[in-house]
Amino acid sequence: MSSVAQRLKGKTILVTGASSGIGRSTALEFAKTQPEDLKLILTARRIDTLKEVAAQIAKEAPGVKVLPVKLDVSKPEEISGFVGQLPEEFKQVDVLVNNAGLVKGVAQAPDINPADVDVMFATNVTGLINMTQAILPIFKSRADGGKGDIINIGSIAGREPYQGGSIYCATKAAVRSFTDALRRELVATRIRIIEIDPGQVETEFSVVRFGGDKAKADKVYEGVEPLTPEDIAEVVVFAAGRRENVVLADSLIFPNHQAAATVLHRRSA
Repeated sequence: MSSVAQRLKGKTILVTGASSGIGRSTALEFAKTQPEDLKLILTARRIDTLKEVAAQIAKEAPGVKVLPVKLDVSKPEEISGFVGQLPEEFKQVDVLVNNAGLVKGVAQAPDINPADVDVMFATNVTGLINMTQAILPIFKSRADGGKGDIINIGSIAGREPYQGGSIYCATKAAVRSFTDALRRELVATRIRIIEIDPGQVETEFSVVRFGGDKAKADKVYEGVEPLTPEDIAEVVVFAAGRRENVVLADSLIFPNHQAAATVLHRRSA
């Protein structure tokens, strides 16, 4: 058994937005890394897709117990009842991966749809904060001031705002500030606060941004080799699998052709 597998043994991992993209790949990577003794709580709005992920894990890693839970993090009332409804064997969460997030449109002020503003902040910011506040008491109840990992999936957009992404960038900047403040607030504990900021990753992200228009989404990745969800999942599991005294506090992950939010080299046709 690898050292990472040994450190993850017996842990309970909660991943939000686990039905697709980075969340799905993260669930699979945890199961692959520790296939003998692990519990996974997978949440998303699409319960049928979550059940498909659970079935795949059951087939590939029969020692992993999976609990799929329908949850929309943009709805505070769903989060408020979440922990209390967990089966007893899943209540002692050890790692929270705040992955759920989305982007809507490329409009610029003053033409940004207020509904898009609301859903991005409700999901990317308020949802992440509410989820953290729901799980943090579990961590803080442990000895020596508390123990557990909070892994927030941020974005290069939280570091470098760009045209057509003002609201999404603002939400990810808020996540970055919240994460940094949380790390300072919990410095006297053994609770690790970790942020992982991907650059360009090919997921459903762009399809959602363009309202389901896959042709538009595909153009985003023309002439480049973007990161895959698996690339980010490997970093998430690596961070969770470090020795307890090691905090991978802040990571920026680019594909080779990217140097900044809007600096990308595209191969000519």
